[in-house]
Amino acid sequence: MDQAYRDLLIKQQYRLHNDHAAVKLCHWMKESMLHERHCYKQDFYGISSHRCLQMTPAINECSHMCTFCWRIQENDFEVREWAEPKEMLDALIEHQRKLIWGFKGDPRCKPEMFEEARNPNQVAISLAGEPITYPYLSEFLDECHRRRMTTFMVTNGTYPERLEALDTLPMQLYVTVAAPNEEVYRKVCRPKVTDGWDRIMRTLEMMPSLDTRTVIRHTLVKDVNFGWVDDYARLDNIAQPDLIEPKGYVFVGGSRQRLTMSCMPSFDEIRDFSRQLGERTGFEIVKERADSRVVLLGHPGEETDVRRIHGWTE
Repeated sequence: MDQAYRDLLIKQQYRLHNDHAAVKLCHWMKESMLHERHCYKQDFYGISSHRCLQMTPAINECSHMCTFCWRIQENDFEVREWAEPKEMLDALIEHQRKLIWGFKGDPRCKPEMFEEARNPNQVAISLAGEPITYPYLSEFLDECHRRRMTTFMVTNGTYPERLEALDTLPMQLYVTVAAPNEEVYRKVCRPKVTDGWDRIMRTLEMMPSLDTRTVIRHTLVKDVNFGWVDDYARLDNIAQPDLIEPKGYVFVGGSRQRLTMSCMPSFDEIRDFSRQLGERTGFEIVKERADSRVVLLGHPGEETDVRRIHGWTE
């Protein structure tokens, strides 16, 4: 990793292991610990925001350069030696413990919440980069599950062969579908691979056969990829996901150099889009969070706490 890139990541409060793995405190983790305001995923899926490890095993690479992404782009590099799963997980948990240390003396943080936060039980494999490029991903997921840590993973769908080859799947798999058709895809996702759209279609066609809970996420940018309800519905009907998350773009990170605040749809706009999408996919609105500009489409009850699905009642 280039030293200037490393320094910039550290300045932005990333903590790195072996160059390719990283952890960073989520905004909602901080809010949960200090103000008891939690992430929408706690409302939707029952995870505990203050016990979530937001990480990536592969900050070094992504096949997209999405206009709406907060990631620092144009710094991809090859990894010389990948960290082993257990070593990586232990290191990232230790980094997070150091990052939250200052909360211990804050009167707004309950002591029991601080102690729980030191021992995360949810892994959000979604921080930056494309996680499925990590060669030991199955083993990493096994290690998380052995520790009774739930796993949510976000992929951009351009690695269908790697997804198909996984021996272990995350407990909740998100596939980001950020374009309704190939023309918009090339403008919005700016793929570095020539056949990216075809790869995404292969992933969508594979999704009904995957033995895990699946979610399609539509990250929607006003005046860019927002609209085209019929086209998005066609893609969702191919994937047959358990749930769909239409989510409004947020003006943060590196995206501020490419977009403007006016590109953020209002929650009312996201909700109206979701209602129309639900009519075309047979889903209904089961949850929503205005402050996160996100709606959950599905069938009532299918958003159940992922820990209970696997019989983890503690």
